[in-house]
Amino acid sequence: MVSPLTLVRTIDVPTVGDDRGALSAVEAGRTIPFPIRRVFYMHHMTAERGGHAHRDTDQLVVCVAGSLRLDLTDGLARLSHRLDDPARGLFIPAMVYIDIRDISPGAVCLVLASTHYDMGRSIRSYDDYLAAVANP
Repeated sequence: MVSPLTLVRTIDVPTVGDDRGALSAVEAGRTIPFPIRRVFYMHHMTAERGGHAHRDTDQLVVCVAGSLRLDLTDGLARLSHRLDDPARGLFIPAMVYIDIRDISPGAVCLVLASTHYDMGRSIRSYDDYLAAVANP
């Protein structure tokens, strides 16, 4: 089985700018390789987040203000990515366990997801995640 970590990659969000500022746009099928079914953002974060994996949801995570670090694992290997540029996101495929750490004050994290939210399709503990990847 191929690790989903091999599919994690940064995606540059097309951005145009002038003396008024910058505009960045994400388009399903062009910028990201999945249809957008859900958009959410986290803000006023006072503690680490994440601690879960999604069974069938691909995501693009963009830190649109401030910075944060995403710690990712497939149960064997680990990757860390610092997000601090609103014109660059991180593509995270399904079945990658995610922890969000080192969140700067005022950080805003935007997530575009390929599925609607269903708590039953997420894995909420690392032990349950390890069991799921051991027995796909």
